[in-house]
Formats: sequence, C-alpha cells, structure tokens
Amino acid sequence: MEKYWYRKPERVPVWARILSFFFQTKAVIRRILYIVFFFRVYKAKVPVIVVGNINVDGVGKTPVIAWLVQELKRRGYSPGIVGREYGGQAEHWPQQVRPDSDPLMVGDEAVLLARHCQCPMGVGPERVAAIKQLTKYYNVDVIISDNGILHYAMGRDMEIAVIDGERRFGNGYCLPAGPLLEPVGRIDNVDFRINNGGDVQAREYAMQISQQELVNLKDPNKTMRISELNGKRAHAIAGIGKPKRFFEQLVEQGIKVEEHPFEDHHPYQAGELDFGDKDIVLMTEKDAVKCERFAQDNYWYVRMKADIDSDLGRKILESLEKTSQPQGKIDGQQVARHPGMPAV
Repeated sequence: MEKYWYRKPERVPVWARILSFFFQTKAVIRRILYIVFFFRVYKAKVPVIVVGNINVDGVGKTPVIAWLVQELKRRGYSPGIVGREYGGQAEHWPQQVRPDSDPLMVGDEAVLLARHCQCPMGVGPERVAAIKQLTKYYNVDVIISDNGILHYAMGRDMEIAVIDGERRFGNGYCLPAGPLLEPVGRIDNVDFRINNGGDVQAREYAMQISQQELVNLKDPNKTMRISELNGKRAHAIAGIGKPKRFFEQLVEQGIKVEEHPFEDHHPYQAGELDFGDKDIVLMTEKDAVKCERFAQDNYWYVRMKADIDSDLGRKILESLEKTSQPQGKIDGQQVARHPGMPAV
C-alpha cells in the first residue's frame, strides 16, 4: 500500500479508504475513552516531554532527542529517556540502556541514543514501566519519551512533533490507505512542531540534518571528510525508515553509490555486507551500532548533525519551567485532552 501513501488521495483504492475510515474511527474513540477517564493515565513524578510523530515512517526523532537532552543539561536539568524496544530480544522488560548495551537485546535506536545523550535510559513494551524504573533508581528531574504521542496511558506535560518536511502527511489518510496513525488534525494539538528538511509552515520550527564526516567502525578514532569520497564508488546500506533519503544525500556529495536498502531495524549478519570487493561500505550511525561486532576496515558510518531553530530551545525551556512549578502542574488525567480533541 505504500505506493499510494504519497500520491493523490483519489488514486487510493476504495476498499483501502473504507478500512482507513474504520482505523481512524477506532483511533478517535480510543482517545475519547482516555478523555472521559475510562482508561487510566499514569502521571509521573517529574515532567514528561514526548518527542514523536503521527506517521508510520521515520521522520528524524533521534537527532531531536539528542539535541533536546543537551539543551536541558545546559540549563541544569538531569534528563532521562524512555522508549520502545524496537526489535530488542531481551526476556525481561523494562531494560536499562547504556552506551555499551547490546543493540540486539535492547534495540538499535536505544543504544544510539544512549551513546549520544549520556543519561539514564530505559526501554520496554510499556513506557510507563520504564518511567517508574527511571524515577525509582535515578535522580532524573525530567523525562523525554522517544515517540509515544499516541501512547495515552503515559501522562505528558509537553508534546513535540517532528514532521517530514518533504512528504509531510502524504495523502492525509490513516492506515492502510495512508501513512497516518491518527487523523492529521492531531498535529494541531501538540505544543511544538519541528519541520525536518522542508518549507517551514505556520507554527513550525526548521531543522536541517547535514552529513559532517565519516567514522570508521573498526577504529572510531579514524575519521575523514565526506568530501574525500567525491567521485569515488561506495556501497551504501541503510536499515532505516527511509533508506532512499540517505542514499540521495550521499549522491549529493558526489559519491557514486551502489544502494543496498534493508528493512527498518534490520538485524545485520556479517555475510550480508560482503559485496565481493573492497569498496568502502557506508551506513547510518543507527546501522553501525549493529555492525560493529563484525566490522571490517572498509566499514564507515556517516556522522550527522542536526541544526534546529535556536528559538525553539528557549521556548521549550520556558514552557518546561512553567510546568515544573507546583501551580502549573498538569493533572495526569488531562493528558488525553492535551491540549484538545483531534480533528476527525
């Protein structure tokens, strides 16, 4: 169905639109049940900030979370992070995540965030359980949830939505006819919107992700400028939400790319990256955490940098400071109506 998601709505098959209507209705009813207190909402002891999206595709949440953690640390906060396990194979949850954790056990994105953020982190199928673990064993005063905008059992004090600036919300339909998990009007209810790589619209803040340098997987102290590969041939692998975007960015740098796309969160095995030659193999940092255990001299990952509107950091912190005041605390049951009902 993905071939229809980013085309004109009238091209979507009628049967898919009918199923989409039922999916959307279910999502709205579920949200209403939280609003009328039918389902229980857990309110953490500290403020919770959700960084997420309403699309099924990856939109660039990881660099936003890493940026937000650094902004909070500069202001004297002690942040913690919670998230889903995304393919982790651990038998017991929630799991603490450290920079040296096994990505096959706790998930690739979790390990990547732990390395960038250097703060307490817990993951599991239930974010509420991870929050309880963090607040019990660590002295955190604010929690960032990696996604979870639609996880209404988790109370939150602030929502930050990341939007794909190029493809935005596709044809506007919910699954399976379109790429949305909730009606597009849900985006109007969040506190802040970050536009990743597109024309910034009203109430949005710009973010641009640039490729900075290459880092060798076998020897992380070995780096080189990406411009050194201009005009040269390289294999490029990507097990992310949108491999095509990564490949296109490399081509823009003048690299002759042979593309090798994989499924998101793909569990790489050594033989999969043997392409029969000694050409450089380029990958995202998310892929790299799973390929380090069998790294070769020609394996390199692309270190990315996110440039986010500086005004956004100031406004987020101002809002957080108001929320942290006792009189400004949001009651846990208000989460499902924060700050309004979704458009149907």
